[in-house]
Amino acid sequence: MNRSSERITNTVLFTLALIGLMFFMIPVVSLLARMPWSRVPEVISNREIWDAMRISLIVSTSAVALSFIFGFPIAWIMTRYSSRWTRIIRVIVLLPMVLPPIVGGVALLSAFGANSPIGQLLDMIGIRLPFTMAGAILAATFVSSPFMIITLESGMRSLSKPLEDAGQALGASQWTVIRKIILPGLRPAIIGGTALTWARAMGEFGATIAFAGNRPGHTQTLPLAIYQALQSDMDRALLISAELILITACLMIFVRTRSMGDD
Repeated sequence: MNRSSERITNTVLFTLALIGLMFFMIPVVSLLARMPWSRVPEVISNREIWDAMRISLIVSTSAVALSFIFGFPIAWIMTRYSSRWTRIIRVIVLLPMVLPPIVGGVALLSAFGANSPIGQLLDMIGIRLPFTMAGAILAATFVSSPFMIITLESGMRSLSKPLEDAGQALGASQWTVIRKIILPGLRPAIIGGTALTWARAMGEFGATIAFAGNRPGHTQTLPLAIYQALQSDMDRALLISAELILITACLMIFVRTRSMGDD
């Protein structure tokens, strides 16, 4: 009876898993199957697409760097201090993850737009964020940085606290402990957080179009180029989508290779 029940349970689980995998695979396979391969040279030589790729790479890489610079101290506070304030910090960190991206873009526009106090102050010193590449970087950082922070927080919680205490007991400064013990121990979390943050920033659409606009050659990223192509040229949209899939697949292979190296 137990074996029969176990067999039924396994069958149900495998069936549901197969349906789930097919749900993920069918759209991608369908996209690749409908690819207009004859137009690949035309799209590859298109300057606007190369500009969109360049901007996407700059925006996503900058978002990763900013997410780590500001995310590491936030994750440090969340793991090293336990109080109601850390719970409030966690809620603030998670907020961009649960907000619709377009709402995040509108929020950034209200905070840093030309009519806002901060926007006016920045304008006085010659800095303008809305509808610029800097704005696109800020929008991508806003929506993607929680992935870096949460991953770093998880990695920090798995580190050996006695090892840190031993380093400090031997006279090492806080900075030395971070550099010699914590950062090396966080390497898998840093790699994973970088991959998640980069992928989220690379695929960002809503916050970017609301705060930075869709200016070809200036703020138009690959997702925005896909959106524009969908209005008039489905084949072009398919080709740009395949390009984005290829970039993401290369990232996944890189992360997997690095993870195997750590193992």
